Amino acid sequence: MEFLTLNTGIQIPYVGSGTNTFGKVNQQYDGEINDDTSELMSAIGVGYRHFDTAISYRNERVVGLAIKQSELPREDFFITSKIPGRPEFISSEKAVIDAVESTLTALDSSYVDLYLIHHPWPNLEEMVLVWKILEKFVDEGKIKALGVSNFNEKQLMYLIDHSRIKPAVNQVESNPGNWNHEIIEFSLKNQVIPEAWGPLKKVNETTRATLTEIGEKYDKSWAQVLLRYQIERNVIVIPKSHNSKRQKENLALFDFSLSNEERATIGKL
Repeated sequence: MEFLTLNTGIQIPYVGSGTNTFGKVNQQYDGEINDDTSELMSAIGVGYRHFDTAISYRNERVVGLAIKQSELPREDFFITSKIPGRPEFISSEKAVIDAVESTLTALDSSYVDLYLIHHPWPNLEEMVLVWKILEKFVDEGKIKALGVSNFNEKQLMYLIDHSRIKPAVNQVESNPGNWNHEIIEFSLKNQVIPEAWGPLKKVNETTRATLTEIGEKYDKSWAQVLLRYQIERNVIVIPKSHNSKRQKENLALFDFSLSNEERATIGKL
């Protein structure tokens, strides 16, 4: 695994695993939590140490359980969770504090490596107030790095301008159906690392054929080529798979490099 260094000095693995359907009945997002850690244990077994969860996913406890079952030190893992931008979680200082403490309890951990505001909402000043409460958890060592998710340029810049602790990450959708080139470039320009959710989604047949053709040169799949493209532009990727073979393939991204021409082709898909 290779790592990026956040503006906090903390290192984050380039590749993490999404978890929003893990530990749930029928592997459905809205499925009942069943505490099944098989997908997580499979991912840990093939080398994943970076996992992305959220309060809204309802499965922080399952992620924490898998870490315990692995018998690996907590510090070997990089865990991201997120506070929802909904009134019940952000309407008061107590609500924000209760949300963070609920994450720590669910993970059965004294800290979380990265904590994101899951979604922005229209009131920019209110978002800053929530951020300032989260900053106190950083001061206490309970949150190692703070970031945001799905923020546009205006929202991200406002937070940068009004925060004591600069956002370290902006997690946004990025795939051939919605590259989000502009916000990714803006984030990088402002020393905020972009992170791609849904990096293997919205790939049509034509796009897949182009990626497959590029991959044949390196003995790589279309998915590996797509993930490698993101990594080469300093974007963290959070693919998700319930299949051990694909989980392993999604980590095998560091033994080849794309040409400038190939990157240009992929970026226009």
